[in-house]
Amino acid sequence: MAESQVNASTAGTDAAESAEAEQGGLERKMETRHLTMISLGGVIGTGLFLSSGYTIHQAGPLGAIIAYGIGSVLVYFVMLSLGELSVAMPYAGSFHLYAKRFIGPGTAFTIAVLYWLNWAVALASEFTAAGLLMQRWFPDSPAWIWSAAFIAVVFMLNILSVRLYGESEFWFASIKVFAIIAFIVVGLLAMFGAIPIAGYDHAPLFENFYNDGWLPNGVLPIFSTLLTVVFAFSGTEVVGVAAGETKDPAQAIPKAVHTTVLRLAIFFIGSIAVMSALIPWHQSGVDTSPFVLVFQSIGMPFAGDVMNFVVLTAVLSAANSGLYVCSRMVWSLAQEGMIPRVLGKTNFHGVPVFAVLFSMAGSLLALLSSVVAASTVYLALVAVSGLATLVVWASVSVCHLRFRKQWLAQGHSVDDLKYRAPGFPFVPIAAIVMCIGALVLVICDPSQRSTLLYMIPFVAICYIGYYASVAWRRKHGELQDGTRGGTQG
Repeated sequence: MAESQVNASTAGTDAAESAEAEQGGLERKMETRHLTMISLGGVIGTGLFLSSGYTIHQAGPLGAIIAYGIGSVLVYFVMLSLGELSVAMPYAGSFHLYAKRFIGPGTAFTIAVLYWLNWAVALASEFTAAGLLMQRWFPDSPAWIWSAAFIAVVFMLNILSVRLYGESEFWFASIKVFAIIAFIVVGLLAMFGAIPIAGYDHAPLFENFYNDGWLPNGVLPIFSTLLTVVFAFSGTEVVGVAAGETKDPAQAIPKAVHTTVLRLAIFFIGSIAVMSALIPWHQSGVDTSPFVLVFQSIGMPFAGDVMNFVVLTAVLSAANSGLYVCSRMVWSLAQEGMIPRVLGKTNFHGVPVFAVLFSMAGSLLALLSSVVAASTVYLALVAVSGLATLVVWASVSVCHLRFRKQWLAQGHSVDDLKYRAPGFPFVPIAAIVMCIGALVLVICDPSQRSTLLYMIPFVAICYIGYYASVAWRRKHGELQDGTRGGTQG
């Protein structure tokens, strides 16, 4: 089992991990600001700018805030666990390495494949969305030309250097963050009557929250929309993937964890509160972005064009993060010998070129399937990738529990940790319970239940494929032990 492989001392492991990072070829070039914005960039996207009104429409104003509040708590718990693991073991593509060490190699391989597929499918959809968004300004141009152009841009940003990727993602995410802050500030001014808004001859304040009752659709929609909220927060865990390329993990990761979750809670809940106060819940963004509705209501010129630009940067930001995450998962699998090792080679800038090429090819195949087999192959890909976030989050919490147990069993104390997640063991246990609860919601929701019909056999195929590969390599004398030693990095 993976547990038997944990046997090195703290000092020895520090040196080993540093050496392995150099041998792997990746460079530690990203700073705290890059790490924070990469995490924000992976989360803040079309889900907030376009789909948030639907959540309000379903659950009501207060119900939507409660749902996003619960989602924020789950994300915070998972990120605390991930923070401790990432500081102790700052690996690039960290999730499956933790799972390999503390759960088992078959589970590690399955998690890596699921997470890679999740981002590959998302990457394909982002390129499609980018092409469609450009047609607002260039209605006579085919969308595929713009999609191809953005594919080339994102590919170049990822292939040149990790610092260029981090810098580009910083600015992409900054545009989104600025737009949200402006929205919240302008919205608050309109709520309290400092700015006139169409449809009101007085300050709206919070009357939309209680005009039709605090929960106009009842309590149940809070839980039915919770799954959507969980998926909206997926991407925060990119902090763990980028840990191996961060300059000072012990300082940067804890800071990124806390600032990211705090900002997400403020941005999401703040935006939802402003939307709910200014737009009646039954009209909230069902057909139009609630951001556009609010800006148009206060008479902001070119509201549609401004938001189209913001959503376009959100799409490119998500695609940028998606290709980065995909390539690092492939690189990490190759380093561990789970897939051909050639995919783990890096160029002189420390970029895993073959992993980037492989991931881009995977996203383009997903893009192709969305055109030629949307009702079969693509539907299955989307269904399988949709639950990957919950699986990864649950595995992080399980690994945190087992890491602490083994850390103490080796004679270390909790005070020896460079970063200690507060609230242990309540935090990881609560996160596991909440992830299981979200999976139960999938079973109870008829519209989501079919995802499990694709997910279960896909997971079984991953396990079978991994152990069949191990058996074949062992039989032919090709099996190499790529396991890393030690727990503290």
